[in-house]
Amino acid sequence: MTHDLDKALTGISGILVTPYDDAGNIAPQKLKPIIDLALGAGVHLPVVNGNTGEFYALTTDEACAMVKSVAEQIDGRAPFLAGVGRGIRDACRLAKESAEAGASALMIHQPPDPFVSPRGTVDYVKAVSDASGGLPMMLYLRNDTIGTANIKALCDLPGVKGVKWATPNPLKLGAAIAACDPSIVWVGGLAEVWAPPLYAVGARGFTSGLINVWPERSVAIHSALDGGDYVKANELIKGMRAFEDIRAEELNGTNVTAVKAALQALSLDCGPTRPPSAWPLTEKQQAAMLQFLKQNDLI
Repeated sequence: MTHDLDKALTGISGILVTPYDDAGNIAPQKLKPIIDLALGAGVHLPVVNGNTGEFYALTTDEACAMVKSVAEQIDGRAPFLAGVGRGIRDACRLAKESAEAGASALMIHQPPDPFVSPRGTVDYVKAVSDASGGLPMMLYLRNDTIGTANIKALCDLPGVKGVKWATPNPLKLGAAIAACDPSIVWVGGLAEVWAPPLYAVGARGFTSGLINVWPERSVAIHSALDGGDYVKANELIKGMRAFEDIRAEELNGTNVTAVKAALQALSLDCGPTRPPSAWPLTEKQQAAMLQFLKQNDLI
């Protein structure tokens, strides 16, 4: 089946968790019911090896195994993104294996190295692109201090289809959109709660960890925003904001913890998170999570 990647990028990029078994090893087969529910609800673009997938807690071997398994489980039902990153050799290996597994495009994590130069990042993205054989790319921007000119230099690279904008700076996003090729898709990278202000300056689509738990609500929010109904979108966001508030605690250290705790409560146990992520939720956090799930008839 042929999919329209550009259109999918304007939809929901659903960041899948990475499941573990009782021994702490990856157990990708546990994703099957989660993927089925998400695609059935209308999630447009599943993403493997994203931050909600604990990318930086995985070995490169594990990340390669995850992308292969997710490709098999999606089985052509939707396009999907494969996250790549870390050191250049690991990133290139993962890019190559993601392409071979059938990924529709790469999501390139912004390098976390303490000595990152903007021109060095351009070289990094070029090398990753070459390793993948020219697979389309979405850049994952978590630090916008590189400035508009350097963001444009990255977006000017062949194969860059979109940017996942994951900083709470709508005005800088607006400046970047104005400076870059209009064909670039700017995706709100801070989940549902930040989607309306980012949409207001030109972003389309958003990332979501909620899709692992409540994909129907994410799809409803996307539909409202696409229809320009900000009042409805904000009302729908209000009903799921408690979930995101728990994820944002402890310096965002409960970001994935909250998702996996919710999955356990839904009998979709994907194991704990790996340190340095917090695990488990505190008693107060767990009570708030269960209240959220009950109030929304999820359990």
